[in-house]
Amino acid sequence: MATPVELEALGSAIRLRIIRLTHQRPLTNKEIAERLGRDPATTLHHVRKLVAAGFLVAEPQRRGNRGAKEIPYRSTGASWGLDFRDGRPEEISEAMLQAYLNEVSDVGLGNVVQSRLVVQVDERGRAELVGRMSALLDEYAARPPEPGVERTAVYLAWYPGE
Repeated sequence: MATPVELEALGSAIRLRIIRLTHQRPLTNKEIAERLGRDPATTLHHVRKLVAAGFLVAEPQRRGNRGAKEIPYRSTGASWGLDFRDGRPEEISEAMLQAYLNEVSDVGLGNVVQSRLVVQVDERGRAELVGRMSALLDEYAARPPEPGVERTAVYLAWYPGE
C-alpha cells in the first residue's frame, strides 16, 4: 500500500511531470525548472518531496559549465508500481489529469494522437480489458531506455461510458 508520504508526493501535477522528465536521464534542478517553465526554488521544493518519498534519487554531484556544483536527479520508477488496492485517491487522479493537460499544452494539440472508444463489456470483460492494457503498459515501462530514441507519453483513462 502507498504510504502517506508517497500519496502526498503524487498529489501534484508538477511532481508527476518531474518524475516523467527524469525517467530516462537525470536532470538537475535548473534543467527541470527550465523544462517546466518554473522558478528553480519552486522546483527544488518539489524535487525534495520526491526524494523524501523515494521517487527521485540524487546522482553523484558534478560540475556545471561554469564550475558550479550540480546535482542531477533521476526517477526511481517506484511510482509506477504503487499499490492502490483501495482505489487511487482523488487528489492523485486530479494531479494525473492536470499533468497530462499541461504536457499536451506544452507539445501542442497537433502532436497528440487521440482516440475515443466506448465498449460494452460485463464486469469480467472489463477486468480482462484493464488487465491486458495494464500488462501491455507494464511491458513497455520495463524496457530499458535507448539513447537517441524519441520518448512517447501515454495517458489512459477508464470511465463509465453512458
